[in-house]
Amino acid sequence: MHSEQSQNWAAILKALAHPTRLLIAAELLQGTRCVTDMEDILPVSQANISQHLAVLRHAGLVDFAQDGALRCYYLSRPQLVAGFFDLLAQERSPIHKTKEQIQREKELSAEVKE
Repeated sequence: MHSEQSQNWAAILKALAHPTRLLIAAELLQGTRCVTDMEDILPVSQANISQHLAVLRHAGLVDFAQDGALRCYYLSRPQLVAGFFDLLAQERSPIHKTKEQIQREKELSAEVKE
């Protein structure tokens, strides 16, 4: 892995590392949304949504189209975001795992290292 690649990946992960930005990304997976539409759906102000969209845009995850006075956003890398959510859906919190599941994962990890 090259330094530039690791920096790009870190920027993407950092952009998604906020609950509101995850909600925005999940909403945009459903299709293009204007900021006013997201304001009706998300529990934050329009200004806050715009700030989070700017972070996602800077990371190259979203872009927008101007529709008169409205800015309507869409995912510029929908496969990446969908894959990220698919990966997260597979993760289970260690609190919800049984002792047997944890032990089995440790055994599998040890087998891979050998």
